[in-house]
Amino acid sequence: MTDPNPQTERAGDRYARELERHLDWLDSFTSTALGVLASASGIYTYLGVRTLLDDPGLWTTFAALAYSIAVSVGIFVFWSYLLRLLPAVRGAASRLGLFLAMALGCVAIVAMSSWLNAAALAGGAAVETHMATTIQHYQASLERAHSNAVAGQSLSRDVARVRQSFDDLSEQEAGGTLSGFSGRGAVFRVLTQKGAELEALETQLTEVGDPIETTFAQGNDILSQMRSTTVGPGALSERTVQFSEDAVELAGLITQLRQLNPAPLVSRAARDLSDAVVLPELDGSTAAVQQGQSSTINSVLTLVEQRAGTLANAAAEVEALPPPDEAIYTPMSAADAVIVYAGNFVPAWAGAISIDLLPAVLVFIIMVIQAAIRSGRGVHHSDDRMTVGELRAALAAAEILREYDEHPVQPIRHATGPAEYRSPPWQSPTAPKNGRGTAPDAAIDDEAADGRPTGTER
Repeated sequence: MTDPNPQTERAGDRYARELERHLDWLDSFTSTALGVLASASGIYTYLGVRTLLDDPGLWTTFAALAYSIAVSVGIFVFWSYLLRLLPAVRGAASRLGLFLAMALGCVAIVAMSSWLNAAALAGGAAVETHMATTIQHYQASLERAHSNAVAGQSLSRDVARVRQSFDDLSEQEAGGTLSGFSGRGAVFRVLTQKGAELEALETQLTEVGDPIETTFAQGNDILSQMRSTTVGPGALSERTVQFSEDAVELAGLITQLRQLNPAPLVSRAARDLSDAVVLPELDGSTAAVQQGQSSTINSVLTLVEQRAGTLANAAAEVEALPPPDEAIYTPMSAADAVIVYAGNFVPAWAGAISIDLLPAVLVFIIMVIQAAIRSGRGVHHSDDRMTVGELRAALAAAEILREYDEHPVQPIRHATGPAEYRSPPWQSPTAPKNGRGTAPDAAIDDEAADGRPTGTER
């Protein structure tokens, strides 16, 4: 097996060191940036929590603030762990475990923070969307109720046609055309009886037209007011209260329109038309006349059943029309509305999630760079390589040791007083200097700074 190319190793090592310098510079402000992201998420989480807590008291504010701080700290700690640990591990099992932990943590962050951030970003707009959708439902219900009521009121034309047929028959009977005997006898009274019933029903159907139109106009006015409330100025809570009051009033008008629909009345009148018949006494002067009256009355009753069936079928068609939907307005908080209408606020959701999960991109970037560093150094990397600065420091230290061996410190004794030590030659003002200054002095200073004994203390 051939040894690796030394030039390739040196190039890879320089590449790895360059990447490490970049990482060191980026690491100097990564924690600050992560703290800013966590703080921003906490602020929007606080605003989202405030929309869920109705009580404006001090404890409510404290609870929302505590929750937002806990979210900020949790996000900062979670991503700090992953930024340090996930790029550093090399084993497949360890990396897979950390990936699973990151996925679980991302889900937890979305559950405890992102949806509240979305509520803070688009909660008011989501509530307005809910009100606008409710208006559409109410408008559809109002128009359906009005359409059904108008269809029921239009049955008056069918009733008028049947009534007119009975009026014509009664006139014919007065002239003796039906029974063969002129006059206003028993047959005439049966015909006029049914004609009067149909005329009363026609009057009722005609009179219900104005209330239907009046109620429909009132409903449209309330709808216009609700639209103004949805997009108008003012606090959202106050507009929601006004919207609820208008919705209750409009629901009452829709119910009133359903009750004004005369189709059930026509259906019941059609059944009574054939079932409730008061037969008059036959007043013919002779048996033959009475026999003719009885036969004509039976024919008239058959005709009444046919006309009643026609009216019943017409009323059944109106009653079979689709009823108006039950439009009920349910007040919804901003956090709930932004979830229900999430499809309408994709940008807000994207921003709310991105501010929490953006550090995941940094984790992947650092993983790629760490892999590049390991690849540049190779598997045969060892710690025997030295930079120019490390080589100069090593040479300076060797020079210090050599000078120490050649000129050991000798004590100078006096007749009186403690002994003194002669300074080594490298501490002399005339000591030679290298390109970086007084190398021995610098090395001694480094030793003193590191807490090691200097040359004069050895």
